[in-house]
Amino acid sequence: MNLEEKLKQLPTDAGVYQYFDRNGHLLYIGKAKVLKNRVKSYFKFTPKLLPADKLSPRIYKMISEVESLEWIVVPNEHDALILENSLIKQLKPKYNILLRDDKTYPYIYLDNNELFPRLEITRRVYKNKNLKYFGPYSSGARDMLDSIYEIVPLVQKKSCVKEKKACLFHQIKRCHAPCEGKITTSEYAKIVDEALEYIYNKTKLINKLNEKMMQYSEDFRFEDAMKIRDRIKTIEKSQIKSGMDLATNEDIDIFAITTSNKKAVVVRMFIRDGKLTSSNHDFLRLDNIEQDSDFDYEEAYKRAIINYYDNEIPLLPKEILTAIDLEDKEELEDFLKARFDRKIKIINPKKDKKKDIVQVAINNCNELLRIDASKNQTTIYDEVKKLFDLKLTPYLIESFDNSHMMGQATVGAMVVWNEQTNGWNKKSFRHYNLESKDEYSQMREMLMRRVESFEKNPAPDLWVIDGGETLLKLAYDITQSVGVNLDIIAIAKEKVDAKAHRAKGKANDIIHYKKDGEFKSLKLLTSDQRLQFVQRLRDEAHRFVINYHKKQKRKEDKQVSLLQIKGIGEAKVKKMLLYFGEFEKIKSASIEELKNVLNEKDATVIYNYFNNIEE
Repeated sequence: MNLEEKLKQLPTDAGVYQYFDRNGHLLYIGKAKVLKNRVKSYFKFTPKLLPADKLSPRIYKMISEVESLEWIVVPNEHDALILENSLIKQLKPKYNILLRDDKTYPYIYLDNNELFPRLEITRRVYKNKNLKYFGPYSSGARDMLDSIYEIVPLVQKKSCVKEKKACLFHQIKRCHAPCEGKITTSEYAKIVDEALEYIYNKTKLINKLNEKMMQYSEDFRFEDAMKIRDRIKTIEKSQIKSGMDLATNEDIDIFAITTSNKKAVVVRMFIRDGKLTSSNHDFLRLDNIEQDSDFDYEEAYKRAIINYYDNEIPLLPKEILTAIDLEDKEELEDFLKARFDRKIKIINPKKDKKKDIVQVAINNCNELLRIDASKNQTTIYDEVKKLFDLKLTPYLIESFDNSHMMGQATVGAMVVWNEQTNGWNKKSFRHYNLESKDEYSQMREMLMRRVESFEKNPAPDLWVIDGGETLLKLAYDITQSVGVNLDIIAIAKEKVDAKAHRAKGKANDIIHYKKDGEFKSLKLLTSDQRLQFVQRLRDEAHRFVINYHKKQKRKEDKQVSLLQIKGIGEAKVKKMLLYFGEFEKIKSASIEELKNVLNEKDATVIYNYFNNIEE
């Protein structure tokens, strides 16, 4: 069925639509109150089917590439909005505006249920009305908290009060020992207020740290002084100076987005009790923007607001301020009402202090773009994108490798590189215990498990596979089967006489990639920075999986030695491992299953051993 016939079949229901190019690649995902009206508005039908005249250059180019479309009908426009956002995060369509980083930010919180409360960091929302939250923070939360605990004599550890005995912190005057009743709750409350003042006023905290750094320098404690210097830099990065007091106790969130030189940034500022407590920012993905005038501000604000409030939010504002009037603000307000059961208005202020505070956010957007432009324009990410003809600049990269020894301790690993954190995101590293027997099936099992988690943890910009063209094709088959727009490359050792040539100094790597629908391979000079970057990604995955393999193998070797005590020889153990794949399956096997590999006597010995049956 051709595109024109498909357009005639569009329903009048609410839903989500998807555009595809001639190769079946996903171009765009949108939502509509009435699918028929919305989708047809992109086209004109006479004298032949063409893009509509009034489209922006970016959308005109997209519609020119459309060869087919699909849609999903939902009960109402709200459900369409939720489904649209979920699919965009999972599938990364070519022409949708995407946030460069989609994460849950940390908060600092104070538990007022405690007699002597402490400041702590969390990414979770606790169902407790007596918690006071500060944030969210994109950076500097840990450095702020560490600094406050060094300056203010709060209870230093969770367990301190319960110990009923003063500890080292009291001796070095970092705590007033409430555990021994040496301070009253009202006196301690004043200390908490002092600590909160440093959260509300980062400039005061930075000044205090500068004094401390100078003191360390005068005492020739240069290493400690350098640590304080680095801490100050991190806190300063997260600081927005507004110089304003709203003179109210309002809770307000502010969103501002600006573009420059085909780059865009969203700044979020958070005012609590009338004071600016924190801010964060993200760059937006503009891989398919030809010029700034192509940028769709309406879609960018919608994406930024939905992505942020789709998480658990402990601090909900009374209203959200935006730097432009949004056409779909009622729709977004309905989303917030359904999400939090609370009416939160979205306003573009035109006067007074609220307009001024939005201007502060815009100024910070412009400053972030200025700083970004002052850096070296061509990055390793740009060079890798150009070299391998990637759809997206690879700021977020996942690398995979697997390891086993004769079917024993079969494991896989994924490591994550994130440009936003300037390196490895170790919290996102994952181990996989695998059941498959051969390397191809092991990689397939691991990648399938990762794909199944895309809904919870969306796909990155790039996969790096430790392997050759066969594994590259496998990875593409897996991602295309679920419709994900994901670039993939594979890196493998050069083959000499059908074996990987690993002799010292001659371990040449070949990178395999896909361009214009064809699989290609490339051998770069060992001094090439692009090759070295990909090798670094591969080597970290290899290190991570090998360490886990050794750990699992030691565990299995211990179990093997126990079996040998029971008279089962090494050859029989290997035979069982090759048959069952892993030790856990041997432990849970029935006598009948064990007899498929061993004689009845040995099968009975093993079954009795693992089931604690005395012979």
